[in-house]
Amino acid sequence: MPKWGYSIINEMLNPEKTAKASGRELKVSHKAAREVAKAIRGMDLDRAKDFLRAVIAKSKPVPYTRHTKKLGHKGGMQKHCVGRYPIKTANAILHVLQAAQANAENKGLDVDRLRVMHSAAYQGVKLKRYTPRAHGRASPKFEITSHVEIVLEEKPTAGEQ
Repeated sequence: MPKWGYSIINEMLNPEKTAKASGRELKVSHKAAREVAKAIRGMDLDRAKDFLRAVIAKSKPVPYTRHTKKLGHKGGMQKHCVGRYPIKTANAILHVLQAAQANAENKGLDVDRLRVMHSAAYQGVKLKRYTPRAHGRASPKFEITSHVEIVLEEKPTAGEQ
């Protein structure tokens, strides 16, 4: 079994104030996963969950910054004018976010003060298969997977600063 690590350095994390979760080899687009992870980075936990639920309901688009060729414009977006509704990806990242929340609750962190400190998505293993076709030929049938990492951090209260 492979040993997975995180793309964030452990020395940057305070173990008493952070909780991590990761989704490995999720069958979602790595391009969409990267954009959704970038969109929720820095948000409060409740706001990030509401944003992902709005994307799933197709009421709020995810702004795309990298893979923008031939993308349609979406109204009501700030700073960016192109975006999409990656429903499958938002659902998978919502599950990873809920797992990170459960890990934080298990550690005894205050759920109301959590924010997404780090969220990253990158390409996973490519599953290569081939479908037989007529006249002895074959067509590729590749499945792309993604790795998603989320780290939640408890914000300090006004008295702790």
